[in-house]
Amino acid sequence: MGAVSAELQSLGHRQNFFYLQHAMGLASSIGLGIALSRPELKVVVFDGDGSILMNLGGLTTLAHYRPPNLLHVVFDNESLLSVGGFPTATATGSDIAGMAAAAGIPRTATVRDLDAFERAFDEALEANQLTTLVAKVEAKGPPVFLTDLPMLENRFQFQRYLRVLQTERHGDTETRGQGAK
Repeated sequence: MGAVSAELQSLGHRQNFFYLQHAMGLASSIGLGIALSRPELKVVVFDGDGSILMNLGGLTTLAHYRPPNLLHVVFDNESLLSVGGFPTATATGSDIAGMAAAAGIPRTATVRDLDAFERAFDEALEANQLTTLVAKVEAKGPPVFLTDLPMLENRFQFQRYLRVLQTERHGDTETRGQGAK
């Protein structure tokens, strides 16, 4: 959503990036679906505090399924920056990592600087266990909160990327139920 998508794209678009637009609160749910359907992949979801607070039930669903290949990163700027900078509940003490732990997510942490983030991110990737990592960041975003890649084109690129990976892993044979198109 918003700032997270725009910031990620500004680093350089890749075919395996899916920018979730206009679906606040659903990044973790989409990541869960990908992680469950493609357990051979490492799935990293970049989320915002406003988005995860919009769908706290998503944390309990993540905890229920516990995909070991999912790393859920929440950038917490204590603000709904993309829509005017209104404070989120974390600005007054709500603890997203604490909520994730209480929901049953096995690995959670909050980090406050880049070095700690890099260490925690690398450890989470190595752990092969569902993790929610909350990164406290400044309420500062890009000048524009949209990506310049049309949503449908992003969707098709991402689907093609997943399809190519699946074909590479399973050889040139057709996947059950899918013919060549």
